[in-house]
Amino acid sequence: MRERQEVQEVPRRRGVAPLWIPAPERVARANLTAFIEYVHHHRRDVSDHRSLYGWSVDSPDEFWPAIWRFCGVIAQERSGGDPWDAVGVGLDRMAPPDPLRGPRWFPGARLNFAENLLCHGGEHPALISWNESGRQRELSYAQLRTEVARVAAALHGHGVRAGDRVAAFMPNIPETVIAMLAAASLGAIWSSCSPDFGVGGAVDRFGQIAPRVLFTVDGYRYAGKAIDCLERVAALVDRIPAIERVVVVPYLAERPRLASVRGVALWGAWIAAASSPDPVLSFSHLPFDAPLYVLYSSGTTGLPKCMVHGAGGTLLQHLKEHTLHVDLKGEDRFFYFTTCGWMMWNWLASGLATGATVVLYDGAPFSPAPGVLWDMAEAEHVSVFGASAKYFALAEKEGLAPAKTHDLSALRTVLSTGSPLGGHSYDYVYRAIKADVHLANISGGTEIISCFAIGDPTLPVWRGELQTRGLGMAVEVFDRDGAPLRQGAGELVCIKPFPSMPVAFWNDPGALKYRAAYFERFPGAWRHGDWAEFTEHGGLVIHGRSDATLNPGGVRIGTAEIYRQVDALPEILESLAIGQRIADDERIVLFVRLRPGFTLDEALRERIRGCLRERASPRHVPSKIVAVADIPRTISGKISELAVRAVVHGLEVENRDALANPQALDLYRDLPELAP
Repeated sequence: MRERQEVQEVPRRRGVAPLWIPAPERVARANLTAFIEYVHHHRRDVSDHRSLYGWSVDSPDEFWPAIWRFCGVIAQERSGGDPWDAVGVGLDRMAPPDPLRGPRWFPGARLNFAENLLCHGGEHPALISWNESGRQRELSYAQLRTEVARVAAALHGHGVRAGDRVAAFMPNIPETVIAMLAAASLGAIWSSCSPDFGVGGAVDRFGQIAPRVLFTVDGYRYAGKAIDCLERVAALVDRIPAIERVVVVPYLAERPRLASVRGVALWGAWIAAASSPDPVLSFSHLPFDAPLYVLYSSGTTGLPKCMVHGAGGTLLQHLKEHTLHVDLKGEDRFFYFTTCGWMMWNWLASGLATGATVVLYDGAPFSPAPGVLWDMAEAEHVSVFGASAKYFALAEKEGLAPAKTHDLSALRTVLSTGSPLGGHSYDYVYRAIKADVHLANISGGTEIISCFAIGDPTLPVWRGELQTRGLGMAVEVFDRDGAPLRQGAGELVCIKPFPSMPVAFWNDPGALKYRAAYFERFPGAWRHGDWAEFTEHGGLVIHGRSDATLNPGGVRIGTAEIYRQVDALPEILESLAIGQRIADDERIVLFVRLRPGFTLDEALRERIRGCLRERASPRHVPSKIVAVADIPRTISGKISELAVRAVVHGLEVENRDALANPQALDLYRDLPELAP
């Protein structure tokens, strides 16, 4: 075992110090440090972060087996060596997976996703759930395993087998995790969306994959309001003939009225009728790339794309990210504010594989009081707290200062994703939440069910920067001609295969949709659709979606470059920028949603212009600034610039049901301020 490295003095950047530097004892205890020592024992040239990352992308045939062994992946044993025939086939080929040519990972290996999440037994808490009424339930790993066994027996009794689809129209409660693990134990394919979806949005998703079983609730509460689900569920089931059984979890009432729903049964009665009081949980061992999840694109330009993620790739990637990049350990309590319609729910659930306690929250993030999530974090001793960038921006606007109002002594890591985290939000975390905390701004996507850029608990945190590229992820930034950039902004790409690439798109013969989505712009590279640039520390800055990039006078500007500055102004809750075509050029139009009590007068407009001129550049100053009452978002919470741009140009938005608030689009139609 080599000696642990001393933490070197961190150089200042242009006179600016990092916001956080990990203490030497924290670096020494980090899982990543132990992994470097583990690798160094076999590869003497790997001794620090830089050499580890280089080895991880240059030698995937060594790196991914090292992750497998270090993280303790459980797989079907074979006599005489490794559980796989080869690490990969066609790993020199960056393209949609082909059964013969690859890229394919760990052929010959057979495993079960649920088995790896349920391998920690005993009375240690596995799940703790909260909602707007406070703490609801706690399940130990032993109790969770028993509950999964009962639901798996009921699914098996219904005839569900490997490859069948099981869907959920569910909030973020323990039954959702239980049902997912039960389906995965059988090798069934799981897909979920949150119950705030409209009928059309749910049918657009589930109708494509034809699930046999649908889990749902009778209703849920959001911001103090009880919202019934069963009327929408009845309409959903009527439009998807493949659904044979609807299992309802009583969430609002003990005995909900079910008569209007075809094939319906209550959760408890359905389980009791199909399983013994103490069923034995068994696991179907399937190939590494056997389908596990179907996740969906936002669908604002047509039917959502159905991305099929494999069990092995999802497991291996999540273990790598949780263990090494988040530094998750068995004693941790791991929380992420998410719904079941966002990939962060899948990512959160995988935390069980580390033996940590996963904390669930169902409800509005500022209800019944603005500090409810911090009440929960204090009560449960949450050590890893995650939420969207929007949450942290709104928490700052609300004036929340949990560092002063709550005991957050257990908090060690704060995670943020969903959209670029503004520099002011970095300042807010360290000023108002906790000064000694690892702030990891992470970025990836539903398409890869993981991250391209992520945190590193052994490195400093710099304001506005994502710390590092994920290990094993050969991420580059390309210019418009496909040449790598080390300075300046360009397209974020990945130039080598990785295990969590989708194994397929659903109903996509010949991988035509898959290829068109990611591989047509730069042959041999995955174009992710983010506008990004490297920093001098080896980190990244994400400037927004490249398909929403502004282009006034031929100069490309990421929308996040504007949001970082404007959203920091106290009068503004949030903003949205588009490019509006005028003659042969494009002008920037900025829409702002104001805090109650403020008006968009000329003085505020000038403050916005001055802020952008001074803190960004004169090119970032919008030609028009317009106040709006609402900003349209996808159901996963992302601002929908493309939908607004279409409406402003008089075009129809093809799939309004993909938006959480489609009525907001009407606010942008035929605005007199935007007349040419």
